[in-house]
Amino acid sequence: MTVDNKMKITILGAGNMGGAIARGLARGGSVAAGEITCTAGSSATLERLRAFDGGFRLSLDNAEAVRGADVVVVAVKAHMVERLLSEIAPSLCEGQLLVSIVAGLDFARLEELLAQRGVTAPLPLFRVMPNTAIEVKSSMTFVAAHRASREQTDTVLRLFGELGEAMLIDESQMTPCMILASCGIAFALRYIRANVEGGVELGLPAAAAQAMVAQTLIGAARLLQTNGSHPEAEIDKVTTPGGITIRGINELEHAGFTSAVVRALKACK
Repeated sequence: MTVDNKMKITILGAGNMGGAIARGLARGGSVAAGEITCTAGSSATLERLRAFDGGFRLSLDNAEAVRGADVVVVAVKAHMVERLLSEIAPSLCEGQLLVSIVAGLDFARLEELLAQRGVTAPLPLFRVMPNTAIEVKSSMTFVAAHRASREQTDTVLRLFGELGEAMLIDESQMTPCMILASCGIAFALRYIRANVEGGVELGLPAAAAQAMVAQTLIGAARLLQTNGSHPEAEIDKVTTPGGITIRGINELEHAGFTSAVVRALKACK
């Protein structure tokens, strides 16, 4: 299976995250909007997708939406999964890729739920964990695969690669990866907010300070991505002896900056 404009994708639960996935895929070059079916529990949710240029297929019938799909994305909240699987179980068939973005639903539990509903076909299963930057096609998305071929795995990686960066991981790494990228995006935003407040105290307008800080973080990340360098190597380039940057870094460390970040990450476990 390859990613192309004729691939049929069904997104079950096209709310905030599911809708963002649909819009991101349609804006990419791999899947046409007309080949993406979105479902939701209410017409109001679907109406928010109706105006999208290119035209998604919209439905309130999950079972019907699954029929004929190459990729089925389960994007409902955790407490809705069992009911949803009961609805779609008769429509699932061999060859379909089943992708779950439901937090906390591991492969063992997903297989158990499918078996309880009479799904005996050995479906390739994927756990996918994006973060909220998927809305602007800049997500750090993690993909774990179960009973999937290399080609099937590459298909899912390419699909979610349209929405930022997609990385294949072992399922056992899903929780720490989620903490770094999903909780971590909130930590990064709080860091930006602190910088903006500091910029205001230094005499800058808040909007201008925010634009400066956001671009600065983009630049810092791209240095690491492009150069493949260690953060300290890039820090060394701007910490001249007796300069202002090293004084600021030392103040951060005196206040426990590194320790606070590590403790925050560990608190999310």
